[in-house]
Amino acid sequence: MELLLTAALTLAGLLASGAAILLAIPAFSLLLLTLAAGRLKEHPPTGQVGQAVPVRVAILVPAHNESIHVLPTLRCLQAQLQAGDRLLLIADNCSDDTAALARASGAEVLERQHASLRGKGYALAFGVDALRSAAPDVLIVVDADCTVSEGGIQALAQRCMQTQCPVQMLDLMLAPAGSGLRTRMLAFAWLVKNQVRPLGSYRLGRACHLMGTGMALPWDLAATARLASGHIAEDMKLGVDLAIAGRPTQFLADAQVSSEFPLDAAVARTQKARWEHGHLQTLIEELPRLLGAFVRRPRVATLALALDLVIPPLALYFLSVAVSLPLLGAGSYFATGLLPALWIALTAAVALFFAITLAWLHHARHVLSLRELLSVPLYAAWKLPVYVAYFLNRKSGWTRTARKV
Repeated sequence: MELLLTAALTLAGLLASGAAILLAIPAFSLLLLTLAAGRLKEHPPTGQVGQAVPVRVAILVPAHNESIHVLPTLRCLQAQLQAGDRLLLIADNCSDDTAALARASGAEVLERQHASLRGKGYALAFGVDALRSAAPDVLIVVDADCTVSEGGIQALAQRCMQTQCPVQMLDLMLAPAGSGLRTRMLAFAWLVKNQVRPLGSYRLGRACHLMGTGMALPWDLAATARLASGHIAEDMKLGVDLAIAGRPTQFLADAQVSSEFPLDAAVARTQKARWEHGHLQTLIEELPRLLGAFVRRPRVATLALALDLVIPPLALYFLSVAVSLPLLGAGSYFATGLLPALWIALTAAVALFFAITLAWLHHARHVLSLRELLSVPLYAAWKLPVYVAYFLNRKSGWTRTARKV
């Protein structure tokens, strides 16, 4: 009996250590990507490009009940169109004046109505079908609440044409002037996810994830992509599919697409909850595919994407490290007298601390002060209901962000 008890305790200790290793992997992945990212301005990731070539561009703007909020986006894009380019707004299941206002602004508008097949992916597939009779060289997608930096459309189109791969420009959500700490914390977490991590994965493996807006596809990929999937994170899934097929997404850090978090913290929280639910779903579904693809045919691009995808939303992971790893370490120690799980827990916590600190130091001092950065634990606690909701009531479909008119 004593032998069986000893064996059981040893097995429990080994399982605790194994679980601690699995939970520690995202911390080391985040630290590696943050170190690889370095400083954005000192090491632009775009590299040398060839001479500009003529590119026929079509820009799709999927919109659902955006009304007047779509007009700044259209004005920004219209100012960057060149001869032969097209700008199409897809008014998807709209019940307001979005389509009429877009037409009045000079944009080409397609309207789509469907009782059950609703969502951004279906809107994009509808737009792609409309373009088949006069196909462009490059398809660009910009969300209806975003603006693109000057010259960004042509820079994106040129990179896409030259590489014949998907291209993602820097995609940021900004905290409006006067935002409270919670909103600026959201902006910091977004910056880590959409600037630091893709910059790191691109420098490591010449690949990043698609982000849904400010992205370009060569027409041959756009015409054959399975866009109408209804997946909550159809952009990330598409990027994984293309990377596995040998055409990983390139990162264009010197062009930017941006929008603002709503001033209402509750609305911002709901908006980010949907994105994070999508990320968690993609992590669960696509990480095994990426790792399997890497085993079958080792490519540094698929490994870099896996390193990025394995990282859960920042607040969720902070909570996991703060709670799960110490418990695993203590449990392993008291069961077997061994310390590996406890050391793994401490090492992961240190790696996470350095990753967050370096990301703030190199990229986000304009978003948060050092004192505010130290309140990350409070931010993580604030986000706890988001993750509880993921397991109880997962977000799906197209939910328009509430905004003040």
